Parts: sequence; C-alpha cells; structure tokens
Amino acid sequence: MDAQRETPKKNTTEHLLADRREGIGVCGWVLVSLSFCLVLITFPISIWACIKVIREYERAVVFLLGHILSKKAKGPGLILILPCTDKFIKVDLRTVTCKIPPQEILTKDAVTAQVGGVLYYRMYSAVSAVANIADVHSATFLWAQTTLRNVLSTQSLAQLLAAREEMAHSIQVILDSATEHWGIKVARVEIKDVRIPVAMQRAMAAKAEAAQRARAKVVAAEGEMSASKALKQASMVLTESPAGLHLHYLQMLTTLAAENNSTIVFPLPINMLEGLGRKNRGG
Repeated sequence: MDAQRETPKKNTTEHLLADRREGIGVCGWVLVSLSFCLVLITFPISIWACIKVIREYERAVVFLLGHILSKKAKGPGLILILPCTDKFIKVDLRTVTCKIPPQEILTKDAVTAQVGGVLYYRMYSAVSAVANIADVHSATFLWAQTTLRNVLSTQSLAQLLAAREEMAHSIQVILDSATEHWGIKVARVEIKDVRIPVAMQRAMAAKAEAAQRARAKVVAAEGEMSASKALKQASMVLTESPAGLHLHYLQMLTTLAAENNSTIVFPLPINMLEGLGRKNRGG
C-alpha cells in the first residue's frame, strides 16, 4: 500500500518537473529543483505562499523564468507558484463595458457632428492578452475610438441618423478582426448619441416644419375638394327632387326645436315666396 501511494506522488512530481523543465535549459532546471527543495524544507509554512486561488471568472498566466508555463492559462481553482522562479498574472474573463466619449467627426456631406458609443468586449485567451500586447484594455479603447471616427466619417448625416444599427455592426466586425490576436472578443457596439450643431438643428427643424405645413395644406385642399364634390352632388339631388328641399327644412326645424332655444325659425316654402314676389311686381 505504501508503495502504491508513493508511486502516484512520484509520478506527479516528475510531471511537474518535466512541465517546468521544458525550454528552460539546464540552469533553469537546477533553479526549479532548488525551488522545490526550498518548498519541501520549509513545509508547511511555504505552502501558504505557494498556493494561489483563482476564481471561476479568472485565469492565471504563469511565467517560469520568463517562459509561459505549458503555453496555457491556469485555473480556476488552486495553482502552485514556486518562489524565486515563478511569476503569475491574473486575467479577468468577464465582459467589460467601455464608454466611448463623443468623437468629433466630419460627415460625407461636410457636416460636423459629435458621436459617442458603448463597447462591450471580453477576453477569451488570457495568454494572448498578456503576451501579445502590453495594455489590452487601453489598446482596445483607443482602437475603438479610431474605428468609430473612420467608419462614421464615410457616411452622410442622414445615414448617420437613420442607420445606426448597420454602422454599429460594421464597427463591431472591424474591431473584432483587429483584436482577435489580442485574445479579445467584441460582443457588441452601440452608437449612443449623435450631436449636431445648433444652427443645423434649427435648419432641420425649419425644414421639417415647412414640410409639415405643406402636407397640412395638401390635406386641407383635398378636404375642400371632397366637400365641394359632396355639395355639388347634393345640389344635383335637390334639383331633381324639389320635395327633398322641403324635407331638409323640416329636419332642420326638428333639430332646432330639440335644443333649448328661445327662437324658433319657421321656414316658408320657396313657391310661396315666389308667388308673393309676383303679386308685388304685378301690383
């Protein structure tokens, strides 16, 4: 039983030594061996300095004498760090929200505007984020600013106001392809606000008001035309049927009597008025 317990322990130690010995040369192997011996001699005090806890959303890139250990990140869980030979860098894999301040751009139709946005990205490769660039967050932020200006400056003001989603997707594709070797995945880009000069706002408001007035005039003209056609049709009907005019008088009288009026108008038949007029002329 003791032999079986010692064998896995021996194999594990040999695996760690082989893992750390890769690419570090003879001198590096000697230093790693001395570090192991130092840990064993000062055990269990040294164990608290050698064991590090990596959270679920973190990864640790461990450097052994300047070389990335196993060419991949460690974690989550417990990792072993040897004193004097190992150095580790923690990387947060959670999504980062980056606010892009308003950028002053000149649109395709020579209009000056200020456009801001929001960038969402995360690290998918901790080793690339640490080994390929010095400050991945600052580089991503500056590249997002530059791309935002370059893409929006090729659009007109009307496109800038109407096609935000399409332009945001184009910016996302450009950023994602550029930051791929940094271990960055761009999840989403949003164009937050578009600010134009006050004079341009007034001009656009005046243009919109003039267009609204023109539409109102067209609607009024169409309404008057419809009313004229209805009156013409009604007059033609009354001309063909004189009794309809008397019925219309009676209906108006009924409507006036239903209200609280002190005066009631009694319409006289037109024929009676015509007869009175003839008698006056004859007299």
